[in-house]
Amino acid sequence: MLLNEKPLVPINELKLNWKQFSKAFLNASPNAIVVTDRSSKAILSNEKAQDSLEIFTGTLLQTTLQELTRSSAAVLKNNIAMGDIEIRRNNQKFMTRISPIIWNGFTLGLLYVFENITALEKVSQKMRSYQELSMELDTIINSSHDGILICDGQGKVIQLNPASEHLSGIKRENVIGLAMQELVDKRVVARSVSLKVLNSQKKETIVQDTKSGNKLLLTGTPVFDKDGRLFRVVVNERDITEIQDLRQKIDEKQALKEEFADDLLEMQLEAVKSKRIIAKSLDYKLVLEKAIKIGRVNSNVLILGESGTGKGVIAEMIHYHSKQCNTPMIKLNCGTIPDALVESELFGYKKGAFTGADRNKAGRFEMADKGILFLDEIGELPLASQVKILRFLEDGYLSRIGDTVSKRVDVRIIAATNQDLEEMVAEKKFRKDLYYRLNVIPINLPPLRMRRACILPLISHYMNHFCKKHGIKGRIFLDSHAKGTLENYAYPGNVRELINICERLVVMNESNTIHYKDLPSNVVASTKHDGLIMDMQTKGSSLREMMDAFECQILKNTMTEHLTQSKAAKVLGLNQSNIARKLQKHKLL
Repeated sequence: MLLNEKPLVPINELKLNWKQFSKAFLNASPNAIVVTDRSSKAILSNEKAQDSLEIFTGTLLQTTLQELTRSSAAVLKNNIAMGDIEIRRNNQKFMTRISPIIWNGFTLGLLYVFENITALEKVSQKMRSYQELSMELDTIINSSHDGILICDGQGKVIQLNPASEHLSGIKRENVIGLAMQELVDKRVVARSVSLKVLNSQKKETIVQDTKSGNKLLLTGTPVFDKDGRLFRVVVNERDITEIQDLRQKIDEKQALKEEFADDLLEMQLEAVKSKRIIAKSLDYKLVLEKAIKIGRVNSNVLILGESGTGKGVIAEMIHYHSKQCNTPMIKLNCGTIPDALVESELFGYKKGAFTGADRNKAGRFEMADKGILFLDEIGELPLASQVKILRFLEDGYLSRIGDTVSKRVDVRIIAATNQDLEEMVAEKKFRKDLYYRLNVIPINLPPLRMRRACILPLISHYMNHFCKKHGIKGRIFLDSHAKGTLENYAYPGNVRELINICERLVVMNESNTIHYKDLPSNVVASTKHDGLIMDMQTKGSSLREMMDAFECQILKNTMTEHLTQSKAAKVLGLNQSNIARKLQKHKLL
């Protein structure tokens, strides 16, 4: 026994103040305790009751805690304790038990024990929230179309959804709780992305083959706790066999869509005066789509392109898709009309206007009223006629030659040329204001040499066409040398020249196969031009010298092939005076 330690005395031998003792006894309880008399007046309450419920000696419980009035009356009447009575006070929740205080068979009052369950309720609420969240996560995981497998920080399988079972062929009950390394060792799985994640501590992806022959894309994602320790690995499993099949279906549908688009465009083109258009190159497809689109508006159009590129066909296509498609498109080739007759052709004349004008005659503008007038080779128009056309375009009125009466005419103009109108404007050979009136919507046709993808389909089409036309049975084929030469030929005369070559080959060939030796001399000679240029480059010739040599070779081959200047000029897209001057320059006359 320690020196300063007081001797232990039994509690029944102590001289106690029982009121103070009972109060100390009640304060030792973790619960709020109140003792009332039969009238519900508090005669004793501990500190917990005073602090949390504000019940002091003398407080009437039936006033302070009215929700206990009925229960209190029942306990007094029946002398039977009641418990699990919930009350709320000052944002706190209490579980209450009421017991009768009986002395010598008489109920003196009631004992109230209030257990504060607020904290317990919060914990319970959190537990319910966690349970609900866990159920939601399980529902999400189990309803996922992708396979989901979850391992703990030691690589043990703790979760596996039905999709994962289906994809991998592994039953949940056979792997839950097992380590992934064990599953790999037993060859249940070929390899594990979870093990890679555990080793690298970062996201990993692998491709895994299943026993059924499918390929799975497995992506493992590490999950770290607040201390940075890896405690979960979530593996997402996706059958890339299905994705590949889907991609193939998409590609097939895209190809089918493009095929339908090509078929639709081809059907639209076949309706244009029964002319066949082969559009395999992207540039030319865009031209055709543009022609169809602008057919629906009413603006003037200027078609630019070399001779033989199909400017007339494009004009007919625009007409076919225009609002004026029900009226015929009136055409005039400005390059074939003598200068003196251009105005009478365009504007018409009145009887007696000049010698030979023995009747009234409508011009092309009048004939095209409410429709379209196609002016081909617009660059050949004389300046005087350009002025009169410009005046008509400004106000829409015209008068025939020799007539004083003006007439309003509604005409949409499609013009075409193989010349550089901007250069002609700069040289004062074409009126700038007329150029702007005509060039509202320009269409530039690429030459055939810029449409390599179209060459062989065009050749195939026209050779079949001429076989039928000339009664030749079967089909005619090109050997690889001839095919390569024709595909790489420059076609200075564009499609018109290609058609000419095809008909000649069909008519002149004696077998069903065309060889390199059967090709026209100018086509064969073109393969030698590259060698000529290479030789001149080796000798250090200037660009001008090489261009002159190349021009000379082309002229020589064309004249050999076509014999006359007029035919050669037509093939090369030149007028006769130009080709005569060039032949004289190169001493080929």
